[in-house]
This record gives sequence, C-alpha cells and structure tokens, in this order.
Amino acid sequence: MSPALLQTLSLARRSVKGTFRFPQAWFPSLFFPLVLMAIFTASFGTSAAHIPGFPKIDGFLSFAMTGAIVQGVLISGVGAGGFFAADIEGGFFDRLASSPASRSAILVSRLVAGMFLATCQAIFFMAIALIFGATIQGGVVGALIVIVLAGLLAIPIGGLGVLLALRTGSAEAVQGMFPLFFALMFFSSTFFPRETMTGWFQTVANLNPISHLVEGMRQQIIVGVDWRAAGVSLAIIIGLAVLTVGGSALNLRRRLEGNQ
Repeated sequence: MSPALLQTLSLARRSVKGTFRFPQAWFPSLFFPLVLMAIFTASFGTSAAHIPGFPKIDGFLSFAMTGAIVQGVLISGVGAGGFFAADIEGGFFDRLASSPASRSAILVSRLVAGMFLATCQAIFFMAIALIFGATIQGGVVGALIVIVLAGLLAIPIGGLGVLLALRTGSAEAVQGMFPLFFALMFFSSTFFPRETMTGWFQTVANLNPISHLVEGMRQQIIVGVDWRAAGVSLAIIIGLAVLTVGGSALNLRRRLEGNQ
C-alpha cells in the first residue's frame, strides 16, 4: 500500500472518529431529518396519494425516505467543513502542511470520511423507514442504488464544506451556511413533488439540481429500479463534484503556497 493511500486512510479515520466523539457533530444530521420525516408522515400518511399530481404511493414515509437521506448528507457536509475549519483555527492544518504528508491526502481523506458517514446514514434512515412501514419497490437493487448515490453525494457536499473552510478559515462562518443549504432543499422537490407546485416556486424547483437528484433516487423506492433516473442523479453528483472538489483543490494549493 502506497504511503499516500496510508496517509489518506489514517486522516479519514481521524475524521470519522472525531465526528463520533462529538455528538454535536452527528446528532443534527440524524435528528432533523428524522423529525421532518416523522412530521410529514404523520400529517399526510396515506392521503398524500390522493393529492392531484402526487405519485401513487403506499404511504408518505416511502416518499420522504430519500429526502431524509439527502438532508442528512447536506447537514453532515456542513459539519465536515466546520471540522476542517477548526483544524485550520487550531493549527493542525499548518502542522500537517509542514509535514511530509501527501497534499492530496489532506483533501481526499475528508471526502472518504464523508462518503463513509453518508453511507452509514443512508442505511440508518432506510432501516428506520422500513421498520415503520415504508416499502422499497426497487427491492435490494433499488436500495443499493440509493445507498451508493448517497455515499457519492457526500463528495460534492464535503468538497463544498472544505471549500468554505479554506476560504474563511472559520468554523462559525462555515456553520453559518447551514440556513442556505436548508433553503436550497425547501426550494426543491425534496419534500413534495414538483407537480403539486405552482408559480415561481415550481420554476425555482425545476431549476434546482437538488430536485432532479432527489427524484432520481426516489424513483428507485416508489416506482422500481430505474437506471436512467439513477444516471441523472449520478450525472448531477459528478457535475457538482467537479465544481466543489475542483474549487477545494485550487484553494488548498493556494493556502499551502501561502504557508510556505
């Protein structure tokens, strides 16, 4: 195993352990999605299928499952950015930069840790939903597609968190971006289908890439395995990753050069 890979895994392990060590880091990413999923499910139950434009579903819980998964990944991404900013503030980043550690490992390790945590979250939310009566029309294959997409989504979200951390160097500034992520989700079809929306709200949801991302994942649960829909979600994830991870890599190089 190459030294760069060993360093990446070691730093990723540190990130994961650091996340589990502080409840304030992982609790919001589990609590808030579960609360919203429970509230919406209790409010609509099986009656949602009778709303004009709403897809035919056994219960709202199946529809809300992917929304909870994506919301958890978004919140975790903000938390990961906050931890990275805390490392910058605490001086760990400078010590790491002055060490022989691989420069790529500094960034990649955060993304690997984010993928691991997002995958665990997706499995957790899916298990909770199934326990309370949700169904997955795509079966095991559909569930695996959603889990894999959730893990991959952590790459662009984690990349954005790291980008904000490198730009601001402040954990508080990164955490302050949380309302923006929350608004981005509400102005999408994360919680309700676009067919039930009207006016400018529907226009914004149509343009929001989160809508198409969530719908591609949700299709596997409420309809069945749909490789085309999964491909759309994957394409959006790749596109976002190019922007955020690329921006993170560029800002990481600038900060490292500034430390020399």
